Amino acid sequence: MAADLKPIRSERDYEEALAEVEDLWGAKAGTPEGDRLDILATLIDAYEAKAYPMDPPDPVEAIRFRMEQQGLTRKDLEPMIGPRNRVADVLNRKRSLSIDMIRQLHSRLGISAEVLIRPSRGKVA
Repeated sequence: MAADLKPIRSERDYEEALAEVEDLWGAKAGTPEGDRLDILATLIDAYEAKAYPMDPPDPVEAIRFRMEQQGLTRKDLEPMIGPRNRVADVLNRKRSLSIDMIRQLHSRLGISAEVLIRPSRGKVA
């Protein structure tokens, strides 16, 4: 069954793999169908990463997303970023994140340091 699997090299291969995943959805782990589903998911993931690359979010987008996920307010960011006006400046892209801010945001919110050190899009200062 797995012997007929091949790399996904084209949009057509991709569509066929997606259709097969839909048919296999819900297969039990450890069964031949479940194993095939796992392999197809890996192949699809590799194809999507190559065919549809995504840039990581900028730091402000990542902070706003995490705020929304966790129901945080700007006030909740003060221990990590500083006083209210500094939080506003960061979220409005008027101030860059400092190393200490990056450490705090990474440690307390679990945002990737790699994302936080990137330049913010549309940064004014």
